[in-house]
Amino acid sequence: MTAPKTPSIDLNCDLGESFGNYKCGMDEEILPCITSANVACGFHASDPLVMQKTVRIAGENHVHIGAHPGFQDLVGFGRRSMSLPAEEITAIVEYQIGALSAFCTANGVRLQHVKPHGALYNMAVKDSVIAEAICEGIAAIDKHLILLGPAHSQLLLAAEKYGLPTAKEFFADRAYEEDGTLVPRSKPGAVIGNQAEAIGRVIKMIKEGTVTAITGKEIPAEADSICIHGDNPAAVAFARSIHDALQTEGIRIAPMDDIVRSAGGC
Repeated sequence: MTAPKTPSIDLNCDLGESFGNYKCGMDEEILPCITSANVACGFHASDPLVMQKTVRIAGENHVHIGAHPGFQDLVGFGRRSMSLPAEEITAIVEYQIGALSAFCTANGVRLQHVKPHGALYNMAVKDSVIAEAICEGIAAIDKHLILLGPAHSQLLLAAEKYGLPTAKEFFADRAYEEDGTLVPRSKPGAVIGNQAEAIGRVIKMIKEGTVTAITGKEIPAEADSICIHGDNPAAVAFARSIHDALQTEGIRIAPMDDIVRSAGGC
């Protein structure tokens, strides 16, 4: 009789989102708790010095690095929707991946994945034109880069079309609509502040394949990677708590590319 396979999960966090004299997030404290870092590439946040430092300290902590490209919107932190032609979306994705790749090369580390940021991510989840424009940019640079996004989204469907490996993402501290999309931050209850509740949702998703939507309905959910937001004072405690809870539950914590490879995705 074959023993049941140990479930595995990647822990990702958005990092490198400071800018000049403005500090955002607690990167150094969170890095020991995660396996993959989504590093801002200068459009929604960050600057060359921040990018350089983030790649360096991520490498020192053996955390795998991903590009986190967004709209060119420092004031709005990339969370405001913008209407751009597909060719421009492809170009800004290529530009930002290229910038971060240079710092990876300079520090002797490999770029593992790409996760669009903010409004670009949310729009690509539902809009196939935007999703394909993003994937065209990624594929033009490196078809081995993993695209991180929600399961069953237009973003991951487009990745399949362009031959990109994919990883499915689940948000530990965000509420979900019945259709599997995130509840907009403008709505009450969109962000889950109770750590125990958030961790319980993650464990349930991994073990049972469901999550409770904001309406109370149970909906299907699956993921290869859990997103932990790192831009609030409680983020470090939450990152440590979810890391410890996963280990207690016998869930293996592993980098995204290990999980994708073991599933035959690349």
